[in-house]
Amino acid sequence: MKRLTIFVAVVAALAGIVTITLPAPGQADGEAVAPFVTEIPDGYRDWSWISSAHEAGSLNSLGAVLGKDGAIIAALHYHYVASDENNKVFGQAQSFVPGAPSNVQFMVKDSKKYAATGGWGFGHFQDGKHGDAVFMKSCFPCHEKAKGSDLVFTHYAP
Repeated sequence: MKRLTIFVAVVAALAGIVTITLPAPGQADGEAVAPFVTEIPDGYRDWSWISSAHEAGSLNSLGAVLGKDGAIIAALHYHYVASDENNKVFGQAQSFVPGAPSNVQFMVKDSKKYAATGGWGFGHFQDGKHGDAVFMKSCFPCHEKAKGSDLVFTHYAP
């Protein structure tokens, strides 16, 4: 009986060690998967234009939405400002243009890596630095409201 108890304890210990050292599903060996996008993809400013967006209210921004291969989306946001130069030509206040950049956001489709967030990884960068984990936790709950359009708010503008 004592041998059986020792054998069971050894097997349980080995199983625990194997479980702890194996990568989690969706991870490469030894690589921790961040729950959000932590690097700005190279060449994103050269991607295809999908649409433009204006977010009013406290955001007050203009955005250019770009895409690559249907699996990655970039949203370049700029402050929304009046164009005094254009308004002089028009004779009234009616022209608004992008001002200083405010942030760039990314959505990366990877159903395995980002299974917990609907198959999309979210990234937010301001001044070249990605948002911290606390800030990034708000992305998925907001995008989840657009479940009918695969969590994407802005679509190709014909």
